[in-house]
Amino acid sequence: MIKTIIGKPDFVESLRGRKATFMLALSNTGTANIEGITQAGIPGMIHLTPTLDSEFVCTGEVRSLDNIAETPKGVPTPALITRGVHLLSPYYAIELLDLGLEVVPKVSYFKQHTFNITPSSSIDKGAGIDAEALFQKGVTFGQSYECHSDYVILGESVPSGTTTATATALALGYDAKELFSSSFKNVPHSIREKTIESALENISDKNDLFDVLGSVSDNMLIFNAGFILGLNNRLKVVLAGGTQMACVLLIINRIAEYMGGNIETSNLALCTTKWVAQDEYSDIKALLEMLSFPIHTYYVDFDFSLSRHPALKLYDEGEAKEGVGAGGALMYGVLNGLSKEEITRQVEYFLQS
Repeated sequence: MIKTIIGKPDFVESLRGRKATFMLALSNTGTANIEGITQAGIPGMIHLTPTLDSEFVCTGEVRSLDNIAETPKGVPTPALITRGVHLLSPYYAIELLDLGLEVVPKVSYFKQHTFNITPSSSIDKGAGIDAEALFQKGVTFGQSYECHSDYVILGESVPSGTTTATATALALGYDAKELFSSSFKNVPHSIREKTIESALENISDKNDLFDVLGSVSDNMLIFNAGFILGLNNRLKVVLAGGTQMACVLLIINRIAEYMGGNIETSNLALCTTKWVAQDEYSDIKALLEMLSFPIHTYYVDFDFSLSRHPALKLYDEGEAKEGVGAGGALMYGVLNGLSKEEITRQVEYFLQS
């Protein structure tokens, strides 16, 4: 069920039967407040999406609102997939990275890493991030992080993250305008393009790499680029996500060029969902082929074809594609013996209870 996009299956096969720490990077960007730009959550309360996602993954409950985050069309968060896998084949641990949240998750007994980071502003007016300081926080965390499991699965929950990722890639000089995915089936191009154009206009006089990132990016992208570089390939990491995680790698690529260093990636991989890998409106493979270093890349051949639930059928119709580490969670489930039917039934159970 795990298919190779780039590279060979050896890396992912080396994880079969192993235990992973599931790490979820959470942040808010003011970009998500632009009307109509995202459907990753409840209208008017999009800022709560990462908080609710993390609460549900950890506890099976949402505590900062009455209902779990879903799109206006009724598509439930991918957190259901991530939580479902955990119940069937538990992760070694779940850890949260607070990279600038408006509302802190209400969970106990789960490690929440905090870094005194504030939510970033909307990129059309300038994100207002001290990117060099944020990047260094990521590097320091990577250098000091102790992993007690076999590997780390790193997911994210950042509403409007594909918009900030697109702006970031373009600002860094990548020809990637049509390559990023969206939470929408039909991407709101006019809103998204206007936002990105405004963001790029704001950096027309900026030459420094970190000044550019600080204006057009988001906290998750910059911090995780630092985190991966800080780890320095000393433990196995699976980036669990789609084009946003690809953008983390694009940032790493530019920083390596900027600093004149080489990147060792033998312990690094990216795993996404079938919905991203086969998305006709984006191209994650093309994004990753822009890197100057190799990256193991996979997707899990999972869909909701075994389900009759109308909300889950919307995934197969393209209304949701990735998020909350769903691709990496599915990979973990498959590597630990879970079937498509078992995962499907568990996710359905959440919607019935």
